Amino acid sequence: MIDSAILGFPRIGAQRELKRALERHWSGSLDGPGLAQAAAGLRRARWLRQKHHGIASVPSNDFSLYDHMLDASCLLGAVPERFAHPGGPVPLETYFRMARGDGAVAALEMTKWFDTNYHYLVPELTAQTRFQADAAKPVAEFREALALGITTRPVLVGPITYLLLSKRSDGGDPLALLPTLLPAYVTVLTALADAGAPWVQIDEPCLATDCAPQAIAAYQTAYAALAAGEPRLRVLLTTYFGSVAEHLPWLRALPVHGLHLDLVRAPEQLDAALRQLPGSWLLSLGVVDGRSPWRTALAPAVALIQRAQQQPERALQVASSCSLMHVPLDLGTETQLAEEIRSGLAFACQKLDEITLIVQGARAGLDAISASLTADHARRAARAASALACYPVVRARLADSAGVSLARHAPYPERDRVQRERLALPDFPTTTIGSFPQTTAIRALRADLKAGRIDQAAYQRQLEEETARCVRFQEDCGLDVLVHGEFERNDMVEYFGEQLSGYAFTANGWVQSYGSRCVKPPIIVGDVSRPRPMTVDWSRYAQSLTVKPMKGMLTGPVTMLQWSFVRDDLPRETVCRQIALALRDEILDLERAGIAIIQVDEPALREGLPLRRREHAGYLRWAVDCFRLATSGVRDDTQIHTHMCYSEFNDIIAAIAELDADVISIETARSRMELLSAFERFAYPNGIGPGIYDIHSPAVPSAQAMAGLLHQATRRLRPQQLWVNPDCGLKTRGWAQVGPSLQHLVEAARQLRSDTAAHDHEAGGCR
Repeated sequence: MIDSAILGFPRIGAQRELKRALERHWSGSLDGPGLAQAAAGLRRARWLRQKHHGIASVPSNDFSLYDHMLDASCLLGAVPERFAHPGGPVPLETYFRMARGDGAVAALEMTKWFDTNYHYLVPELTAQTRFQADAAKPVAEFREALALGITTRPVLVGPITYLLLSKRSDGGDPLALLPTLLPAYVTVLTALADAGAPWVQIDEPCLATDCAPQAIAAYQTAYAALAAGEPRLRVLLTTYFGSVAEHLPWLRALPVHGLHLDLVRAPEQLDAALRQLPGSWLLSLGVVDGRSPWRTALAPAVALIQRAQQQPERALQVASSCSLMHVPLDLGTETQLAEEIRSGLAFACQKLDEITLIVQGARAGLDAISASLTADHARRAARAASALACYPVVRARLADSAGVSLARHAPYPERDRVQRERLALPDFPTTTIGSFPQTTAIRALRADLKAGRIDQAAYQRQLEEETARCVRFQEDCGLDVLVHGEFERNDMVEYFGEQLSGYAFTANGWVQSYGSRCVKPPIIVGDVSRPRPMTVDWSRYAQSLTVKPMKGMLTGPVTMLQWSFVRDDLPRETVCRQIALALRDEILDLERAGIAIIQVDEPALREGLPLRRREHAGYLRWAVDCFRLATSGVRDDTQIHTHMCYSEFNDIIAAIAELDADVISIETARSRMELLSAFERFAYPNGIGPGIYDIHSPAVPSAQAMAGLLHQATRRLRPQQLWVNPDCGLKTRGWAQVGPSLQHLVEAARQLRSDTAAHDHEAGGCR
C-alpha cells in the first residue's frame, strides 16, 4: 500500500545537452528532426534513471523544449492572434516565436513561477480565444516511455492554475474562459486514456495561494466536468509550495482519486488530510525537498510517513515535495567538493535514492534502514558543530547591527538635487543594466585560466582590453552613464559568492532558469562575510578610462539569498542580514574609490514573496531592511540604483518605495509599459528606468519603436523621473544585436529630448 513517486525531473541533461541542442537549432546548425532526436534521447535517459533508482510512479510530459506553461498553451491551441497560427498543431517555429519573439512580433511575457527562480511564459488570452486541443505531445511521450517498459503518469498543468496564471490582454477575467477551456482538457484526457494511461497528474499549485470564492467555484466546476468527460483516468490532484489544509473541506468532495501534499513546506497539513480525506484516495506525501540540495532529515520524514501508515487501508506514495527540476541533476559528478560539504547534499538522483530508502523503511520497518538513520543523525551533529557553519565574528557583528541606521542621511528630493549637481546628466539619461555580451572568446578565456593554459596576469590583461573596448563602445554610442561590462563575472550571484566566506560551489550543479538559460546556484554552507573588496579594482579601472559616470555593479542581499541554495539550519532572514553587512562594506569601499553611482540589483525581491498574503508583511519588512542595511551608509551625492525584472509589482509597490533607491530600472518592453501602472497609481516618487529593449528576444528594436515606448512612459510618469535603459543585462545577447539596439536606444532618448523641448517651447509660447 506504499510506493515511490516524483512529480517531475530535471530537463536539461547531465551536461546541459538541451541548452546546446536549442542553441544549435536557433543558430541554424541543427534542424527540427535533429532537435527532436536530441530531446527524445534526453527523455529516455531521464526515464531510465528514475527506473534504475527504484521510482515506481514515473512522470511523463514533464519534459519541455522551453517551458511547460508554453507547452500547455500549445496543447490547448491558445496561440495569440499576432503569431498568425491558423489552428491545429503548433509548428516548432511558432512555438519558439512565442517564446522568444522576432523582429516582427513580441514574445509572450515572462515571469517567475511562484516563489522559485524558474521563469514561465504567461499565456495570453482574450474573449475570442478558441481552445483547440492537440494531445500529440503527452500521448507520444507516454508511448515513448511505454516502449521502454515504463508505464508513466502523464503530467498536465491544471485548468484553474493555467487560467489564474494567464493574462487577459483584453482586460477580462481569465476564469470566465473556463467553459470553453474544459472541453479541450477532456479531449486531452480521453487521448491519454485511449493510449493506456491509468493515472494522470494534474498540477494545481495555485491551491497553495489565497483562493478567492470564484476560484474555489471554478475548481469545483472544472473537476466535475473532467470526471464526467473522461471517467476512465484516475486523477492525482497535485499541490505544492504550501499548505492546502484550509481547502480540505471542499477538496474532499472533488471527483478525483488522490491528492499530493507538500510536507516540506507545510508538514502540519498532514493530520488534517488524514482526518478529512476519503480513505479511498491515494495520498502522495512530499517529504523529500524538491527545491533544496540538502539531504533529507530522515527521522522527521519517516515520522510523517509512519503517521500516515496508521490508516492501513490507505494507499500512500513517498514523493518529492514538487518537481525535482529546481535542483541539480547528480551529486556524483561533484568530485571537487569538500567531503564535509558533499556529505550533506543530495541532488535529483540522490533524492530518488532517499525516496526509495524511506519507502523501504515504511515497508520493512525502521530496523531495515537503521544504519542510514544513524549516519544521517551523525552527519547533522557534525555539521552543527563545524567551524564552517558558525563564525563567531559574523555572529557578533550581526548582533551589533541592530543599532545601525537603515535610513539615508537626507530625503530623496534633497539627494536628487545634489546628485544632479554632481553628475550633470541630460534629461532622460541613458544607461544599461550592467552586463555586456559574454562572447565565446570570453568564455574560452575563462576556461583557459581554469585549465592552467594561461596565468592570472594574462587573464587580467585580456579582460582589461575587453573592458576598455566596451567603455569605448559605450562612449561612441553616446550612452550617458557607463558600465564596465562585467567580463570578469561568470554569474551575477556566483561571482560574488566566490569572494565571500560561507559559500560553496559546484562544477555541474546547473538548474534551468528558462529555455536554454541555465544557472549554477552557489550553496550557502556557513556564516557569510567579505574577506576583501570584490569589485573595487574593476570599477576604479573602468572609471579611469572615461570622464563619464561609471556605475559600480553589485547583486543585492535578497537576490544573493534567493538565487543561492540557502543553508537549512538558520532562518533565511538571518542569512540575508549577514549578506547585507558584507555588501555594505563593498558599497562604502566603492564610494571611497570615487564611484558616484552604485547599482545594487534586486530582481529577486518579488520572487521571495510568500504565496499567502498573511505572510507578506513579515517577509517584506526584513527584505527591505536588508537592502537598506547594505545601502544606507553612503553620502547624499552618491546615487543608489537598483534593478528588478520580470515581476508583478502591484502587491509590493509600497515596499519598493521603502527601499528608497534613487533610481530603479524595471522590465517593461514585453508588457509595453503595462507594468508602469503600479508605479503610476502609487505616485512613485524616485527615479525610474522602464526598459525599452527586450533583451530576451533576438530582435533588434528600432529607434522609432523604443521612442514610442518612452512616450507611453511620459504619459504615466513625470519626465524628470525617467531614465532610458534595456530591460535587463546584455550578457546573453551577441554584439551584432547589442550594438544597433543600443544605438537605437540612444537615438530614442535624443528624440524624446527633442520632442519634449519642442513641446515645452510651444507651451511657453502659449503662456
